Amino acid sequence: MSPLILILMAFSLCLGTLITLSSSHWLLAWMGLEINTFAIIPLMAQNQSPRAMEAATKYFIVQVTAATLLLFASISNAWLIGQWSMQQMNHPLSLIMLYSAMALKLGLAPVHAWLPEVMQGLNFPTGLLLSTWQKLAPLSIMMQLPNNNPSSTTLILMALLSILVGGWGGLNQTQLRKILGYSSIAHLGWMFLVLQYLPALTFMAFLLYVVLTFSTFLVFWYNKTSTINALSTSWMKMPTMSAISPLILLSLGGFPPLTGFLPKWMILSELTKQDLIFVATMAALSTLLSLYFYLRLSYAMALTTPPNNLPAFLPWRIKFLQPTLPLATSAMISLCLLPLTPTTLALFTL
Repeated sequence: MSPLILILMAFSLCLGTLITLSSSHWLLAWMGLEINTFAIIPLMAQNQSPRAMEAATKYFIVQVTAATLLLFASISNAWLIGQWSMQQMNHPLSLIMLYSAMALKLGLAPVHAWLPEVMQGLNFPTGLLLSTWQKLAPLSIMMQLPNNNPSSTTLILMALLSILVGGWGGLNQTQLRKILGYSSIAHLGWMFLVLQYLPALTFMAFLLYVVLTFSTFLVFWYNKTSTINALSTSWMKMPTMSAISPLILLSLGGFPPLTGFLPKWMILSELTKQDLIFVATMAALSTLLSLYFYLRLSYAMALTTPPNNLPAFLPWRIKFLQPTLPLATSAMISLCLLPLTPTTLALFTL
């Protein structure tokens, strides 16, 4: 892709997200989401392979459907209540349609099936963009909705189902990009569990998820692996990262005392304060499924070696052409941020 086109698409991505973040009118929010969608599609199709074109087409159809449903929900709310403001979305019918649109746009269960398939057709940088930046604008819309609305039970059920589906769906996968797609579904479920009670905690969980996912995508991209079987050669390619990467994966699964334990711990604490003991218990048990396939990746990367009786050439010590400072910084944050929990919470409760 031409550098000029790449800069234009990156600027359009930022512009669409900023329009949605700064808007309080439904039409402006819808316009920002549309700009965001049309800006990432050329990045998805830049490889010009059939798989990439299929992923871009699926993403386009799903996002246009979600945007149309969002527009219909906002119009119906304006018709029933007479308000176009995002803070005045109070009618139960409009809220149900809006939740369905945002779930489809983000990849929440039960409308999640497109996300792993689209992720499988993308390269790692574009997949990272889809897993992190593209979720910021819809999440900001959900955070502006009124709290304790009549449809809050629907949101909790969707969040619990997402945690369960995200863990269950990644168990039998061998493709790393599909596994990361199911990981995204599970983490979104954790964010939406506490969205209506403490939106600041949802935003903190999203930022930590971005850091952890950034580290994981960079490890797999630099390692030039796309399947679990290929991870067994990691010790020859990157010996140091082969020792650190399992810790990053365990942090992504919420294993204490790593950074990923912080948002899950705080979300469970908040759910307990809201007398949602059953919901917190189900979420904690369902996340064990996700932890299992993170352990599977860690085992394949650090504790297995490829067979040496095959006449195959094995790579040795990849020469890094990409900068390693982002990976080193995000890896340290992924592993060592838990002792700074009081400071982190103080920043997000100002």
